[in-house]
Amino acid sequence: MRMVIVTAGSRGDVAPFTGLGQRLRQAGHQVTLAAHDRFASLVRESGLDHRSLPGDPVEMVRARTAAPSPEAARSVFATFLDELGDGVVAAATGADVLLTAFGPAPLSRAVAAAHGIPCVGVYLAPGVPTREFPLPGRPASDDNLATGREMLAGTDALYAGVLRRLGLPTAAPSGSPGARQSRAGSASPVCHGYSPAVVPRPADWPASVHVTGYWWPATPPDWHPPALLSDFLQAGPAPVFLGFGSMTDERIHDVVTAAVARAGVRAVIQSGWAALEAAGDDTLLVGDLPHEWLFPRTAAVVHHAGAGTTGAGLRAGVPAVPVPVLLDQPFWAARLHALGVAPQPLPLQDLTAEALSDALRTCLTEPSYRARATELAHRLRAEDGAAGVLAALGQSRPARLSELGRRRPASGQSRSSM
Repeated sequence: MRMVIVTAGSRGDVAPFTGLGQRLRQAGHQVTLAAHDRFASLVRESGLDHRSLPGDPVEMVRARTAAPSPEAARSVFATFLDELGDGVVAAATGADVLLTAFGPAPLSRAVAAAHGIPCVGVYLAPGVPTREFPLPGRPASDDNLATGREMLAGTDALYAGVLRRLGLPTAAPSGSPGARQSRAGSASPVCHGYSPAVVPRPADWPASVHVTGYWWPATPPDWHPPALLSDFLQAGPAPVFLGFGSMTDERIHDVVTAAVARAGVRAVIQSGWAALEAAGDDTLLVGDLPHEWLFPRTAAVVHHAGAGTTGAGLRAGVPAVPVPVLLDQPFWAARLHALGVAPQPLPLQDLTAEALSDALRTCLTEPSYRARATELAHRLRAEDGAAGVLAALGQSRPARLSELGRRRPASGQSRSSM
């Protein structure tokens, strides 16, 4: 069966799907991962086919940041979504099943409906409203279910213009009961790629919504750590890791430099989109590298609490200092603290060198953080999130996915017309 995974955004929005894609391929499926060209080598080095999605997320973030007004920022984002729509249409050509990350889900669902194929949600953070907690990006309220539905309705509305331009159907909000229906009328699966030990599955989610466990990124078979990194790790005590992924705040460098010096720690600093630099003799600057290799060799990780980095830190069994910025990051930062593996989060807008160095000292000297992180890591390593996705795909009834993939598109629309 030909499966296409569609994701958009930063490296953390792509890497987990390389491991999931490998497992789907090992199960006998043809797997293509549609992502921005910036990540083409990451996808291909994992042994997966790559289909290009237009737009560069780095340039989009920078353009939105530099926009002179909120209206200008919205215009930049609208252009990004418009280009993305064309990319999703092209990526879905020839697919039997479309698997979609949360971000492009409104586009993916509409394209899949027009092709007459199933669309399965593969989300890295909670994406279905529940009474038990607010969706990432929303504050807690007296009715988390209602506010979650409102949030998803607003998200879907962002895509209305590009859907109309492409002649694609708009749909009910992605988190509403019954919004995701297969051609046979059964609810399409939604799989969440994190552990129930980190976020327990809400009791009010439909049976078609799953929490499978993490989908760990694939490690390229020929990857070896740079000699400078190996030498640095062997030259002294385990360092702390500091990296902020796709965050571009210009203040980060000065804060990190001062905090590392004040805390008196060795540090591996990942440059990221903020283009951080090394801060002294006891620091080493690195670029993109597998977190699953590096994190177990560190004393603690300081990061922006993106879903992928959060999972990598938990898998490594090391304590964290979360510095959230936006989107789902405050949600994961709060979970790390609630799980007992991190001190109180330090939102980026409030970050100072003093606060960061104090949090690092607390993280390194309070043994409960390491103990709890070790305990959680044992649980995560015993899980098989990709197997949960395969099981969910097999539960698409009453018709099998292979049968659904052969059905004719609705309204007389053929695949060749897309």
